[in-house]
Amino acid sequence: MADLEPPIDTEKLNEKILCYAQTIYRLNGVWEGPDPLTPIIPLFFVQISLAILITRLVMFALKITRQPPFVAEIISGILLGPSALGQIVKYRRQLFPNYNFHVIETMAHVALVFYGFLVGLQMDIKSVLRIGIKARNVAVIGIIIPFVMGTILFFSLYRDEDARGFIFYGGALTVTGFSVLAKILDKQKILQTDIGKMAMSSAVINDIGAWFILALGYVVTGSTTNIHWAVICTIAYALFCVFYLRRAIGWIIRKMPEVQGYSEFFVCSILAGMAISGVITDALGTHPIIGAFLFGLSVPNQMLQAAILDKLDDFVMGFLMPTFFVVCGLRTNFKAMGSIYEIVGYIILFVSAKILSTFAATFFSDMSIKEALAVGILSNTKSLMALIIIEAGQAQQILNTQLYSLMVTGILVMTVIVTPITMFYHPSQELAPHKRRTIQKAKVEEELRVLACIHAAHDIPSVINLLGSSNSTPAAPITVFALQVVELVGRASSMLEVHTSGKRGSRSLGHEEAQTRQIIAAFDNYELRSDGVMVQVLTARCALSTMDEDICNIAKDKRAAFIILPFHKQRSLAGEMEDVNPEIRAVNEGVLANAPCSVGILIDRGLSETSDYAKNIVVLYFGGPDDREALGYALRMVDRPDTRLTVVKFIPGEDATDIEPMEFAEESHVNVHIDKESENLLDEEFLNRFKISTANDKSVKYIELLLNDVEEAVKAIKLMDQHSYDLYIVGKGRGIVSPLTAGLVDWCDCPELGAIGDLLVTSEFDSTFSVLVMQQYVKPIGDGSVNSYGSMSERIGLGMDMDMDMQRADSEAGDVFSSFRRRPEHMPRV
Repeated sequence: MADLEPPIDTEKLNEKILCYAQTIYRLNGVWEGPDPLTPIIPLFFVQISLAILITRLVMFALKITRQPPFVAEIISGILLGPSALGQIVKYRRQLFPNYNFHVIETMAHVALVFYGFLVGLQMDIKSVLRIGIKARNVAVIGIIIPFVMGTILFFSLYRDEDARGFIFYGGALTVTGFSVLAKILDKQKILQTDIGKMAMSSAVINDIGAWFILALGYVVTGSTTNIHWAVICTIAYALFCVFYLRRAIGWIIRKMPEVQGYSEFFVCSILAGMAISGVITDALGTHPIIGAFLFGLSVPNQMLQAAILDKLDDFVMGFLMPTFFVVCGLRTNFKAMGSIYEIVGYIILFVSAKILSTFAATFFSDMSIKEALAVGILSNTKSLMALIIIEAGQAQQILNTQLYSLMVTGILVMTVIVTPITMFYHPSQELAPHKRRTIQKAKVEEELRVLACIHAAHDIPSVINLLGSSNSTPAAPITVFALQVVELVGRASSMLEVHTSGKRGSRSLGHEEAQTRQIIAAFDNYELRSDGVMVQVLTARCALSTMDEDICNIAKDKRAAFIILPFHKQRSLAGEMEDVNPEIRAVNEGVLANAPCSVGILIDRGLSETSDYAKNIVVLYFGGPDDREALGYALRMVDRPDTRLTVVKFIPGEDATDIEPMEFAEESHVNVHIDKESENLLDEEFLNRFKISTANDKSVKYIELLLNDVEEAVKAIKLMDQHSYDLYIVGKGRGIVSPLTAGLVDWCDCPELGAIGDLLVTSEFDSTFSVLVMQQYVKPIGDGSVNSYGSMSERIGLGMDMDMDMQRADSEAGDVFSSFRRRPEHMPRV
């Protein structure tokens, strides 16, 4: 038996091995020993609780500086590490002992796996294909130059470390944090500027490039003899996820019964798939975070994505991820970084990498130096991805403490400086001023810029029908910005995409992509069959709570004079108006309250099913700025040879009860001051010029009805159904209180349409038609209020120079109005 004893390894006899007798938790509480933090679980819970507490305190302290949460998370990790509190020996030994580091490091990597999965869920690879060439150039050059500079800086600090560390050092500098940048730009109100959109678009490409660099770094440093197999297998698995796994998950989702939400079993199955995917990529030679990221990309359904995000996001980002920042902080040591001059010098070089790359991009695109500087500063915003890359290099024992600490400090400084710079420097988003904000004031030969909002496919025919009625010509062109408004699912940031006409994509399209293709095709067809029309199709993904603000910002950015909003109700097969998208009602109200130009709510009562455009148009005129805007828009339509326009002015009779004007409060809590005498003069002058300009036009008819009360007004409007008008154009009637509409205001089901608009939508009519409710943009005055009147030169403009005596144009009254009195010729004007 002695011959079977193993030989003694004498080389290991002198080695010192530290053994720790660890327990998971105490069996008998504090009575078993003096130190309650010796077991793993109590110590870990204390560590994570301390990390969360410090993070929240730092966030609160930095709230006044408007820094993103990412900055507070880095600072909290550093405070818990050897650079700050870690210098206290008792604190370090009690709360962050060396023997427990592997526990919190393991939890940090678990958190990274979940984080990679969430990032994959929220990333839209297809959007990269729709990014403009200028932003694409900025992104690609913004990867190449920072990577080269990071490599040079790595070798300048290189001593005896592994030379493969340049991948992580250069990769960390290439990152532009999309989510962090979105928060900064949104807080500074520059997200929708040209500079902001370019920085955001390039950040999307940078994020994808960062994941590629991270995977490459893991492959190269993980194996020295089988690198080629690791690379080939990882690429093959990524292609499998894109072309097969995504389709398989989509097929399973389609086969599921249509019930409210997703079951707990299904969501847990997705999470199990994520874990298996992480195991596969780890076996292939990378890291489980890569597999989780690829699996997240493979989930095709947005509703499923939202369900998973709602269940995981707060837990992962709020509870698990602080462990990662603690690990980063424990590995950061300011004392190992060198002299202060070296630190400042290297950080300046870190910051200059992105700025130099955007300067280089000016040679490949028509971007000014000022724009390049602004984009370069914004591109210095880092995110968690930069820390993940540099942490991977440290975990792989490729980067030493000096290199690691210097880059962590650089990431912190680069992100911190962006917010104060954007507070003092706002990139100009308007090369041309937004002067023309109404239709009434526009000249006949002037370009009309229209923002047409599309929420669903059923909105397309009615919007194109209205645009087709607007009579575009080469002399009076129309520029249409067709905006597909998509509710943001999950917690991603708002994004605006510009689409290229005629672009072909894959045959297997999701619901949103198919709808986008339908919108592009419809507006391309409208542009081809119309003269003087230019169309640009855009998609805005935004949260429902900020959708109205985003629409207004886009309208301002595009210098639109008119916004078309679809109504939240549609005509059913039975002929009744029913809710199809009730959520957009609040969106429409928000746009009406804050729009930078005139707005029209379009209600389709079946006209789009029977006609390509409106041929028989009527304007119901009660007076006020909104009615003048309605008539101004109708005047653009009368030049079509087969179009007829009828203008019906409703005048209170002698028996009508006179109502005093009042100060009218808008939804935005902005007061509209009404001056009855000024409004009457403006209406009279505007109508006189209209009658003179159309006196010899047989396609235009002007009628004045003298009515005594609301009942007669309602009866007159309902009798108009006998004329089979295609399009009713009415004003919202802000601030105008007429005895003919006063009783209707109190009974409005849809106050955003005004009294007359609501009547046309809620009443029963036999004919099919559309209703356009107009609200004119009124310039705010100094105290935050607005005046509904102004100078004559501003308000009456039809875009015509007429210097002739005012004369009354003869008007014909149709038989339908025979029961009502026309105003006598001798009656004095109001």
